[in-house]
Amino acid sequence: MIHVVVVDDSGFMRIALRKIIEAEGDIRVVGEARDGEEALSLVSKLKPDIVTMDIEMPRMDGLAATAAIGELSHPRPTVIMVSNRTQEGAEATVRALSLGAVDFVSKSTSFVGTDLGHIDIDLRPKIRFWAERRSQTKPPLDRLYVPERRRIARPTGPIDLIVVAVSTGGPQVLPRLLNAMGPVKPPIAIAQHMPDLFTRSLAEFLTNETKLKVREQATRMALEPRSVTILQGGRDAVVAPTGRSGFEIRPAVADSTVHPSANLLFKSAAMVARRPVAVILTGMGDDGTEGAQHFKQRDLPVLVQTPESCIVWGMPSAAIKAGVATEILDVEAIGKTLSGWAKE
Repeated sequence: MIHVVVVDDSGFMRIALRKIIEAEGDIRVVGEARDGEEALSLVSKLKPDIVTMDIEMPRMDGLAATAAIGELSHPRPTVIMVSNRTQEGAEATVRALSLGAVDFVSKSTSFVGTDLGHIDIDLRPKIRFWAERRSQTKPPLDRLYVPERRRIARPTGPIDLIVVAVSTGGPQVLPRLLNAMGPVKPPIAIAQHMPDLFTRSLAEFLTNETKLKVREQATRMALEPRSVTILQGGRDAVVAPTGRSGFEIRPAVADSTVHPSANLLFKSAAMVARRPVAVILTGMGDDGTEGAQHFKQRDLPVLVQTPESCIVWGMPSAAIKAGVATEILDVEAIGKTLSGWAKE
């Protein structure tokens, strides 16, 4: 049985969430809280597997409560945000993800009420996934090296493009990566799996956290030197060449279950850039591995986050198993490596 604490200042939403969560019998709501302070008390007492967390609440809001839960000793519960599908809600959700929440469900709201059907479809599968994830152990690194040993690849000169694949855990690791790297000349394009409403907020968040110029992709946007571009959420894009050895990002369509597709981004980067580097960070699934094969064919670097440091190790592990990872490093080491290569 999966144990859940529901946190929401609306009595109606607490009742609705309880009915949704308990509808199929394998998940039980063991406590309900009206604000963050009550949530912390219940978490300490009941030790649930999952907490569903509202954002706007009196006394202690969901952001403060999420941060406080992240400081608890193990085993701490996994936090899933339940936030409004508005630009303000997106900004708060990105902040919550950076503070330790692992996932979110949007409650689409209007003057006629809340779309509970949307929550009903999304919430239970996510609770089950994260409850199962809590019981899993990360695979030993030496078991991931199949069928060949890790290769070592180094740029033959200053790198001219950095492309990044990241999914679950991105708002936590991207500030660390960019701060460790600092300002670099080659443009950076990031495929972060997110709905379309959220990537603008992510770009603004990263700008504030890193003091770098981070922007959301626009149609046919030039990838200027020293720029960081977040691909627009829910859509795909490719890197295309422009005059004078420059690049731009162009809308495209990928045959993929996740968007933006890192595979498509990586494949295009390997085709048009002279000395690009691919980076694969935390996330579920295997997006990025197929695209990284094009880097391997050209003996180009593919830097992969160590699985043990990931919130979800699926994407890095898939790249390691496929033999496309040329370096396996923690996030700060990846940033410092890129900074050094950009100056060569």
